[in-house]
Amino acid sequence: MITVHHLENSRSQRVLWLLEELGLPYEVVHYKRNRKTMLAPSELRRVHPLGKSPVITDGAETIAETGAIIEYLVDKADGRLGAPLNREDRLRYRHFLHYAEGSMMPPLLLKLVLSRVPLFGKSAQKRIQPMIDVHLDFAEAELAARPWFAGDAFTAADVMMSFPLEAAVVRADAARGRPHIAAWLKTIHARPAWQAALAKGGAYAYA
Repeated sequence: MITVHHLENSRSQRVLWLLEELGLPYEVVHYKRNRKTMLAPSELRRVHPLGKSPVITDGAETIAETGAIIEYLVDKADGRLGAPLNREDRLRYRHFLHYAEGSMMPPLLLKLVLSRVPLFGKSAQKRIQPMIDVHLDFAEAELAARPWFAGDAFTAADVMMSFPLEAAVVRADAARGRPHIAAWLKTIHARPAWQAALAKGGAYAYA
């Protein structure tokens, strides 16, 4: 049985969503953030030395990092929602699977950190916003060209892209003037599997 060690308001919501999409059986162990620091609790270090979420256990296996978990689950489901057969779509799939955390999230995270720095933080945030806008305009153009990030069909790449775009709506007003991002988010949030994952994961600020 797959166990998802799920931290509230975190990237692990994507793991629950993919599990629902794939129809794989799983259970959830819930963890709360420290209300002062908003960091994960120390109990997560008993599961993985980094003490971060998401992390899953599956028998003797312990897998951390969202992208690695996503690939593990797709493989466990015999490739469903994985890389498309079409070469161009397959390349896009791989790109967005890694782009979500490798390129899009860092400036969003930096803006969040700076938002908590008095005085200097506001000025720095304004300098970071153009960098974020480049990524958001790129995502908008991709979704204007096709309904899903990898092509005409929903894949795990869309699952990976959900968190940075949900975060960008809150932190960087991503949906304003970007109708394709707004429509894409509305579409994924209406999916039965996303709704089921939300019910199992609990309150999620980016919903």
